[in-house]
Amino acid sequence: MGNAYHRAVHPDTFPGPDFEPTFDPLLGAPNRKVRVSNVTKEEMVSAKLPLEDRDYCADVLLKYRACRTRVFPFLYKCHHERHEYLTCEYEDYVLRMKEFERERRLLERQKRIDAAA
Repeated sequence: MGNAYHRAVHPDTFPGPDFEPTFDPLLGAPNRKVRVSNVTKEEMVSAKLPLEDRDYCADVLLKYRACRTRVFPFLYKCHHERHEYLTCEYEDYVLRMKEFERERRLLERQKRIDAAA
C-alpha cells in the first residue's frame, strides 16, 4: 500500500514496477560491473524455462534442474544446487531493490536541480 500511495502522490519521482533506468549506470560509481546473463535466450527456450525464470540466475537454475533429473528420486542430493539457486535469486532481488532505490533518489535529485534552476 505504501508504494501505491507514493506512486500516486509523487509519480514524477517514483519509478514504476517495470522501469528502465534513465540515468547513466556509471553515474557516481565508475567501477560498477555490468550485469550479463550467462545463458543465451536460445538456451533458455530450448530448456523450456518459464518466462519468470529467465533472469540472471538461469544458469544456476539449469544446473539445479539437471541435478534433479540426474538423481531422481533422491532429490535431497541436490541441496547444494538448490541453496546456490536460492542465494542467487536473493542477491538478484537485493540488486534490483538497490537499482530501484538508486533510480528513485536520482529522480528526486533531478527534480531538486530543476526546481533550483
